[in-house]
This record gives sequence, structure tokens and C-alpha cells, in this order.
Amino acid sequence: MKRVGILTSGGDCQGLNATIRAVAKTLYNQLGNDVEIIGIIDGYRGLIYGETRKMKPENFSGILTMGGTILGTSRQPFKLMRVVDENSVDKVEAMKKNYKKLCLDCLVVLGGNGTQKTANLLREEGLNVVSLPKTIDNDLWGTDKTFGFQSAVDIATNVIDCIHSTATSHGRVFIIEVMGHKVGWLTLYAGIAGGADIILIPEIPYDINSVVKTIKSRTAGGKNFSILAVAEGAISKEIAALPKKQRKAAVAEMKYPSISYQIAHDIEEATGQETRVTVPGHFQRGGSPDAYDRVISTRFGVKAAELIINKDYGKMVALVNNKVVAVPLKDIAGKLKSVPKDSEIVETARKMGISFGE
Repeated sequence: MKRVGILTSGGDCQGLNATIRAVAKTLYNQLGNDVEIIGIIDGYRGLIYGETRKMKPENFSGILTMGGTILGTSRQPFKLMRVVDENSVDKVEAMKKNYKKLCLDCLVVLGGNGTQKTANLLREEGLNVVSLPKTIDNDLWGTDKTFGFQSAVDIATNVIDCIHSTATSHGRVFIIEVMGHKVGWLTLYAGIAGGADIILIPEIPYDINSVVKTIKSRTAGGKNFSILAVAEGAISKEIAALPKKQRKAAVAEMKYPSISYQIAHDIEEATGQETRVTVPGHFQRGGSPDAYDRVISTRFGVKAAELIINKDYGKMVALVNNKVVAVPLKDIAGKLKSVPKDSEIVETARKMGISFGE
């Protein structure tokens, strides 16, 4: 009997249930009654405190199109994993103990950057781990795409599409704030797909004078509105030039709720044009996965099951050149996949006349 534990960690996104389903159905189809799946509740917290439930084949039926995760999730920061908590619990030792208590042959982990770092830590501690790349930010090293990303792009793009009619009707500048604190993949893709005039992402610090110049140029050319797709983590050249500690302090001391409102204030002051901010927020994480994410989640889940059956542990499932492969966890954990400033997709946007505020 092969016993497999599954957990989802970090922020939820579309495709988690589709991926869980693919792992389970493949294991059941290939191993029949010789596999038992243990659902670990609320991510690593469930593994720390032993909160689990034995799953049955019917638990994985009808969940392909469901958003969220049937197992629940929580955020357990990697930097605190080695810190004994307020209940005097050594989290790493507790996870190892519960893994052994459950008699697991393998732990399947679905999550983003922090989750993958903890998965690698558990691998280093001797546990058999197979992980899957989940994040709407698409910022995991070692994979071309993560599941959840395309669905979030679709939602953010739809917001931009809907804003266009209001912007043109009222002759306003509209800023759509897209999720992404450290990287701008989601903002970049949605901005291009939604026809944004200006895209501001963390990787390319902006000059507000350049942003204003683009808007004034559009007005002079007879365009009475402008659309900006702005990442949560967008940063001005002035702040980006500061040392790390001062940069963090400057962001923390900002008097506006987010950078988008600061940019809106600056644009309105410089142009006199009414400027509004729209923040879709967690809408981008929610709802049913789109067709692309259902397919990629299924492909990822099947590959994860194959790794388990073949006892090929310590790997993360990834998409590389449109092929689903396995990459060593030790090679990808802790690495962030940022948008290269000179990448083909950035150059595509520039040649289309989209401004990055440079």
C-alpha cells in the first residue's frame, strides 16, 4: 500500500482542485486499491499539527472546475519555519514526526515560492517530496508557466476591457491595479491583452514625467482617455535608486493606500485630467479555472503521479518548452523568475507603442 499525503499552501488560485484531481485519479487508475491518499488540511499548518483526513475516490469527483482548494490552505512563512512558535512547537520536527506517524511514502505539495522553499527544506530533512507550481504571479523559477496564471490574466484582462468603455465615455485616465508585489508577469500579459496604453511593473522603475508625457501626447493626438495597468509592486525610479532599507521605509511611509493612488494623484495634478483607480484584488485569484489552466493542471498532476509511482522524489513538476518535465527542487527553490527588461514580450509591447514609463 502506497500512502500519499497532499497539501496546498499559500494563497489560493484557480487550478488547485484540478491539479489535486489529476494526481489522485492517476494514482487510483494506475495503482488501484494499492494507494491511499491522505488530505492534509490547511497546508503546512495541517502537517505541523496533524490535521488530516483520509480521502476517498469520490472526494476527487466534480472538482475540475471548482476554484479554491478542497483541502484548505494557509500561509506559513518560510523564514519562520525554523522558529519555535508560541506553543513551543518546533515546526520542522513536527512535520517530520507527523509524516512518519502517517506512514507516508511521499508528500505532494502545491504552492508558490515560499511553499517550494519549505518543500525543499523537507527534502533536505529526508522526506520524499514531489511539488507542483502554483501561483497567479508566474514567478516560479524552472517552469515557463504556473497553473493559475492564465486564469488570473483572463480576469485582469476582462477588468481592463470593461474599464475601456467607461474611460472613453467620460474622457478619464483609469489605473487598473493588478496583483504582483515583486514581479510583473500578470500585469504585463493583462496589459497587453487589454490594450493598456501604459504598463508599470516592478522590474522597470517608472519616471512619472514619462508617464505624464505619454498621457499628454495621447490627448494632443485626439485621445481623451488613457488606460494604465499598474502592478502592486510598481516603483518609481527615485525610490528604486534608494538603498534597500530606505526603499522599504519610503514605501511603508507612503500616504496613499497603494502606489496606484499615488500615481493617480500625480497624473491628475500634472494634467488636470480626472484619474480613477480600480483594484480588482482577490477577484484575480477566484472562480473557475479557464480551459488552459484545466489542461495544464491535469498535465502537471499526471506527471506528479508518475514521479510518485516511479519513486522519483525531490522534484517539482514544470512546463519547459511546452513539455511537462521534472526539475530538481534544490535547483529552483528560493529563485524568483522576474520579467527580463529586454525580453521578447516587453519588446513586443514597446514596438506597439505601449509605454513602461521609462
